[in-house]
Amino acid sequence: MRKVIFLICILVLVAVPVFAQDATPEATPGAISDTGSAVATAAATEGATTWQCPSGFKGQTLSVYNWTTYVADNTVSDFERLCGVTVTYDTYTSNEDLLARLKGGNPGYDIIVPSDHMVATMISLNIIQPLDMDKIPNFANVSASLKNPVYDPGNKYSVPYQWGTVVIGYNKKKVGHAVTSWNDLFNYTGGKVAWLDDERAMLGIALTMLGDDANSTDETQINAARDFLIAHGKNVAAIASDDGQAMLERGDVDMTIEYSGDIYQIMSNCNCDTYGFVIPKEGTNLWIDNVAIPTGAPNKALADAFIDYLLDPQVGADISNYTAYASPNQAAIDQKLIQSDLLSNEAIYPPANVRDHWFTILPDADQEQYYNDAWDAIKASLGTS
Repeated sequence: MRKVIFLICILVLVAVPVFAQDATPEATPGAISDTGSAVATAAATEGATTWQCPSGFKGQTLSVYNWTTYVADNTVSDFERLCGVTVTYDTYTSNEDLLARLKGGNPGYDIIVPSDHMVATMISLNIIQPLDMDKIPNFANVSASLKNPVYDPGNKYSVPYQWGTVVIGYNKKKVGHAVTSWNDLFNYTGGKVAWLDDERAMLGIALTMLGDDANSTDETQINAARDFLIAHGKNVAAIASDDGQAMLERGDVDMTIEYSGDIYQIMSNCNCDTYGFVIPKEGTNLWIDNVAIPTGAPNKALADAFIDYLLDPQVGADISNYTAYASPNQAAIDQKLIQSDLLSNEAIYPPANVRDHWFTILPDADQEQYYNDAWDAIKASLGTS
């Protein structure tokens, strides 16, 4: 899932803690979560929500467009039962796919889940519409540090859903040593690796490795990042569309760049000591996914109710316990509804000194084509386009 904010605020975000992590012990950048057999299952410990559906929706339909594997087993079915409605549920694998689907007009969706930078883009293109916060009282449960984001001031158009980081997941037995740096993946010669099909995250990593701003607007620097990735792509088996964790699990690759929760899920499912994942010491991409209502939604009133439902403490906890991504729901954290093994995992809820090394990415319409062209050139060079 995917992730970004405004360049003018980067220094503020680095200097000020973005998330409340009081329950998380201090760690060093690059702290590794590789406790395999000690990791408890990430499947949801599903509880009974006390959320009550507003009246008047019985028999209606809600159409949701979301990332894959991004709700708990009971999230949709409980909402259907509580409101007496039917939910149709489609999935996508990238923000670019989401934008392409909606750019020509809403085909009938009521709920979408864009990442931070895509929220800003969709606001500018009038693809999403303002929320009715009077219908979303559970917004009060959101962590104060996640409210009023720079990509959507005042949360006029979106509310946070899940957040996380881009990490390296790896097979400890095949790699044979602890992974701490992006160089461990880029220079790996023991087998194949996979990259994430997220052009701004990947180019942001390369820019960071070259000592440049991950949001550089300098065409020369962007092209240098392109060349860096091409030069370090000889071990790449695939640029994966959000399924690098499956390639790692199948043994197709020894290492992969993926979203943190996806790697944690295969570690938990395995219940073994085979896999580990790490926030590299040089820093990584922080992302925040958000719930929004697209312009032209057929059932905005039911969409408002669904957003309020998602922000219920138990519902939010069930989702984060299932996905193993970090929860924006402070009420769920305070009520100890998040599994303790997840909340204490420093690669999921990074402590402050790790957060000092991450970057957020922002859309820049003037430079977007440079990034698109660079990514196209990388994929063509690696034979993955």
